Amino acid sequence: MVPNIPLRMGSSLESFLPWLGLALVLLLVLALRRRSALALVALLLPAAAWAYGFGGLLLPASSPGGPGLVVVQHNVSDDNTDPAGTARALAGAGADLIALEELTPAALPVYEEALAAGHPHHTVRGTVGLWSRHPLTDTRTLDVKPAGIKETWSRALRTVVRTPHGDVAAYVAHLPSVRFRVTGLASAWRDESAVLLGDAVAAEKLNPVVLMGDLNGTVDDRGLAPLTSRLGTALRGFAFSFPAAFPVARIDQVMARGARVEHIDTLPATTGDHLPVRARITLGTGDTAAR
Repeated sequence: MVPNIPLRMGSSLESFLPWLGLALVLLLVLALRRRSALALVALLLPAAAWAYGFGGLLLPASSPGGPGLVVVQHNVSDDNTDPAGTARALAGAGADLIALEELTPAALPVYEEALAAGHPHHTVRGTVGLWSRHPLTDTRTLDVKPAGIKETWSRALRTVVRTPHGDVAAYVAHLPSVRFRVTGLASAWRDESAVLLGDAVAAEKLNPVVLMGDLNGTVDDRGLAPLTSRLGTALRGFAFSFPAAFPVARIDQVMARGARVEHIDTLPATTGDHLPVRARITLGTGDTAAR
């Protein structure tokens, strides 16, 4: 109900929406100080609203209900000072798929060497890449570049993962950054890129689809509606991933169509400015949204 005009206030609020739960603590303290039974009863309404929106994410992960994949998503940072250490940490995460963003020509051979043993199949397009335990085929670059960016810019790919349980269309993307300024949230390029990526997912004929990437937005941000309206998000886990030093939002996402993202969590910090996130996906479960 919060409008985006002016200052894109709606998207700004939605970027930190789970943190509104802290207001419940403040309201509880005030109600107890006033020793007001009426205030305590009134507190049940916002508490119920928060529990409806986010309480399910706090529940423990359920047992796998069928064949699935474990995927890791990580923006490794183009100024990462220890790509070899980052690669070793990701290689030991037990993932079937590892999606990386902000790959640089200098660091790429390091990731290729460190991940080759456990993930012998990989593809890279521009600054994004995917490493896989299973063969990859039909890879292509996706054009999600906003019209206002004139320089060379390649930050999305689509490929097919030949898993033992059937083919999976895998997408890796890095959407443009957003900035908080005195004029509000600057997210026009991110939003434009999300529309282009959403159109590509909508046109995808193969099911299931798994999208991994640094989308520079939370699943509650209406700017990502072109994606969240078409793909299910995690049923369990907050997995705040950015900034790595004090994570307050998950902008690194794993979404799926024709599959269910059962749980998402974070891995220990690397030398990048994002935390890696890991998700467990159950295949063949149909479209499932987070809430």
